[in-house]
Formats: sequence, C-alpha cells, structure tokens
Amino acid sequence: MINSKQLRELIIKPALDALQLYSSSAEELLVFTCATESLGGHFLHQVKGPALGIYQMEPATYNDLWQRFISRNSRLTTLLAMHFNCPLIPPEERLIYDLRFATAMSRIHYLRVPEKLPQANDIDAIWAYYKKYYNTHLGKATKTKSIEHYQNFTSQ
Repeated sequence: MINSKQLRELIIKPALDALQLYSSSAEELLVFTCATESLGGHFLHQVKGPALGIYQMEPATYNDLWQRFISRNSRLTTLLAMHFNCPLIPPEERLIYDLRFATAMSRIHYLRVPEKLPQANDIDAIWAYYKKYYNTHLGKATKTKSIEHYQNFTSQ
C-alpha cells in the first residue's frame, strides 16, 4: 500500500497543479478513488479484469477520454503535452507505472462530469459522487467497504 500522505504530496498535488485543476475536493476524491479501487495502490492490475493502475481505470474509459474529451480540449491537450510528455496518446500501460499520469487521467475523467465536486470533508458526498461517476451502478463497490478502505488508507 502506498503511503497516503506521500501520495497526496508527491503525486496528486503536483499532477493537479500541472493541470491547473487542484482543489482540496479533487484531492480527496482521488485519494478516495485510489483507496477504494486499488486498496491504496495494492493492486496495479485488476484481478480478473482489465482495469489498470492505482485508480483502476479501464482501457475503454482511458481511450474514450482521449477520443471524446481530451482531443476536443486544446487546453488539456497542451497541458498534458507540456507536463506529462503526451504529444500523442500514450499506451494504456502507462496508467500502471506513471502515478502522476494516472492521477491526471482520473481527474480528467471526473472533469467530464457536469456536477460540481463534493466538499472535501463530506465523505458521504464523496462516496456518492465516486459511485455515480467512477464506479457506476454496475460496479461492485459498496458504501460501507469503500469508506472503510478510505479510512484505513488515510489513517496510516
């Protein structure tokens, strides 16, 4: 498991700053997503599934982000090229080994959502947002287990 304080300081904050998308709400949502999806970085590839990296993003979601969202947003395209060395669409496997890049992709995934991010201190709202927009109604995440994983991850 990754140290959650180091994840915040060394990965999430720099990645979000590079995208000019930092907020405490975005940071907390990404910590929650990592804690729930990969048990804080324990899994880098989904067991019996296609999802990759600490945020367990599926290749189909990754490719859709590039084709339908990033490619149509010149600001994001420029920031990704400048700060993440992405002149072209990087291979999906980069989600596994480049933590800042994986963080950027997960934040961009949430950026597509028209609803405002939940408050950083409202764990119930963070859970609901994560479930609706990242895990979806088809996902296996439950509120009780997700919050438990988040609390375990952030208490280290």
